[in-house]
Amino acid sequence: MVKVGFIVEGETEKLIIDSENFQSLLADLQIDCVSEAIDAQGNGNLLPHNILPFQAFLKEKGAEYIFILTDRDDDACITLTRKRITERENQFIVVAVQKIEAWFLADSQTLSVMVGKSIAIDYPELEPIPFEKIGAIVQYQTGRGIGTRKVRFALNYLRKGFSLPNAAAHPNCPSARYFLNKLQSLNY
Repeated sequence: MVKVGFIVEGETEKLIIDSENFQSLLADLQIDCVSEAIDAQGNGNLLPHNILPFQAFLKEKGAEYIFILTDRDDDACITLTRKRITERENQFIVVAVQKIEAWFLADSQTLSVMVGKSIAIDYPELEPIPFEKIGAIVQYQTGRGIGTRKVRFALNYLRKGFSLPNAAAHPNCPSARYFLNKLQSLNY
């Protein structure tokens, strides 16, 4: 089994990586997650001098590869985000086109479960604030809100079945597809 560690930008990313569905996917891909995801607590903390201790910790745990999962946020493009973090050997930087919550929009199966009817979003990664878009969809379809706490909502979405393969299957969610492809390539 390939040993992998994860450094993430924030709570939502950590919840995704540490979720039962994601850990099950890793097991299916014969990938051993060496530790819980490390939350850098903001993309500003994903600078080389800040992540060196995280990388050292994961390597001590046996990680052969390290994945860094972040949002593009205010950077003009994904390339700038990747340059800011700095490429390293055996490290993959996965940048959500806007925000990671767009992957929730891309997972049409789970979104449909949330609202109780079939629903699909054409361009999930073009949504500037996907959390608000999901809230509007749920409110419109069910008459109920999702609350204001992203973490609580993300936990609920994960419990309802969110999966990276579902998001990656969306034709317009390239960052989720990139992440899944990189994970799949580790054992080949």
